[in-house]
Amino acid sequence: MANKLATALGCMVLAAGIPAFAQKSPTPPESTRPDNSRANKGDTGPTADQQSESKEDRALAKQIRDAITSDKSLSTYAHNVKVIVQNGVVTLKGPVNSESEKMAIESRAKSAAGKAQVENEITIAPSKTSK
Repeated sequence: MANKLATALGCMVLAAGIPAFAQKSPTPPESTRPDNSRANKGDTGPTADQQSESKEDRALAKQIRDAITSDKSLSTYAHNVKVIVQNGVVTLKGPVNSESEKMAIESRAKSAAGKAQVENEITIAPSKTSK
């Protein structure tokens, strides 16, 4: 009887502690979230959801993304640039930290794309130190 009571009491204590572990971690402050949704509103041209589903376009987009993400000298922003390919035309979009990153990404995309047209719509993110 004492064993059953101890087991039941242990289960209740364990069950009471589960909600504390199940809570989500706190949302990071706005300043640390890598979200550029506001910057993308009002964009013209193709958007990421308009990526072509053709085998050739998807393969080219992957090849360009791989070329960009393999460059560890680029920032997280640069690694997250959107690569959209429609009918062999490549569009690069999103913010990066500097003009040199913008040019490096364009260069990698052109190298991977070969003869495909590359449209560079990458923007330079404002410096966090300037207000």
